[in-house]
Amino acid sequence: MSMQNELNTITSSINELSARITHLVETEGSHMEGDVYTELVAAERTVTALLRRLNRVASRVK
Repeated sequence: MSMQNELNTITSSINELSARITHLVETEGSHMEGDVYTELVAAERTVTALLRRLNRVASRVK
């Protein structure tokens, strides 16, 4: 598998993960304990940052 294909596959998987975490935060956030909510939002931000970095790398690989 080429590097571009591998990066696309990884990015797609992490994009799905990001959407699932965001869904949890948006739909269940008001029912979570404060510390759980805070950690989940932090995880959401981390995954979003990871996606941005992977997208930058993928755009540079030819």
